[in-house]
Amino acid sequence: MNTTLQTPIQIGPYHLPNRLVMAPLTRMRAPDNLPTDLMVTYYAQRASAGLIVTEASPISTQGVGYPATPCIYNDAQVAGWKKVTEAVHEKKGHIFLQLWHVGRISHPDFHEGALPVAPSAIAPKGDAVTPTGMQPFVTPRALETDEIQGIVEDYRNAAKNALAVGFDGVEIHSANGYLLDEFLRDGTNKRTDSYGGTFENRARIVLEVTAAVVAVWGAERVGIRLSPSGTFNDMTDSDPETFFVYLLGQLNRFGLAYLHVVDALEGDIRHGANVINLDVLRKAYNGTLIVCGGYDQARAEDVIAQGEADLVAFGQLYIANPDLVERFKLNAPLNEPDATTFYGGNEKGYTDYPAFTD
Repeated sequence: MNTTLQTPIQIGPYHLPNRLVMAPLTRMRAPDNLPTDLMVTYYAQRASAGLIVTEASPISTQGVGYPATPCIYNDAQVAGWKKVTEAVHEKKGHIFLQLWHVGRISHPDFHEGALPVAPSAIAPKGDAVTPTGMQPFVTPRALETDEIQGIVEDYRNAAKNALAVGFDGVEIHSANGYLLDEFLRDGTNKRTDSYGGTFENRARIVLEVTAAVVAVWGAERVGIRLSPSGTFNDMTDSDPETFFVYLLGQLNRFGLAYLHVVDALEGDIRHGANVINLDVLRKAYNGTLIVCGGYDQARAEDVIAQGEADLVAFGQLYIANPDLVERFKLNAPLNEPDATTFYGGNEKGYTDYPAFTD
């Protein structure tokens, strides 16, 4: 029998009942950066997913770049997230926390006037989402070499907090133009020290962060997210295929729970992405592979049946369909997501999507 989305799978110590993953989705419904009771309801509604990966959670004050995002660096945040994990576990679900530092995709308004940080002082095109509305991105401050180990420690401490909260694991966000991705790409990393230039140097911080997080959790409960073909947040690279094949070879040494790859989207292609075919990444990485990027049920079933991926993550479909697993089983109609309620607000477009009744 062909493997399908509904087939169980083992990830690390966890036996997942299906291969649907709820993708990490920034929703900006955490006033004062604290997880809320509304978030408890939201995640518990979606606990039938084989795996939930939470919205990205900043590891430090420096890592914040969007309003009302739930963080993981202080005791109050830990207490809020604990309610989420307990609610998901009560419904027999599995949930990983995504660890986040936005790097240059921030604004001085988040940092009492201080500049955001990045590998190099290169401003992204576009606008930052600030508490007072959209404002043009500023040129970030290039991190000093001796600051970088402090950021690695921030990841380690956030990983410890996530362990204390009761998450099942963590995912390192190294995609979509945020800090770790900025170090990986030669369009944003022009450094001449040990964190820039060669493949080895550009990969260094990601491997150091991975080692630090693995030391807390064990490799079998740590995943990492990459977007090798992505252009989001004004990202470019001169030779992404060669570099990311190198990086995956280095990540193979850890024996991680999974690699989570963001496929090239239509917008990436429109913005001139150097698209890396999924089969190249599949061959380069030895472990479990999650893919995401606008998949519907038919395409997801096909990519798993063909052996090109092991699980598929869904974003907008999970926003609108908390019971997506059950709807796919029944080939039931899907709720349409309301894009006007994706970011900010209250329960509207968040916890009020109806479940399907047979």
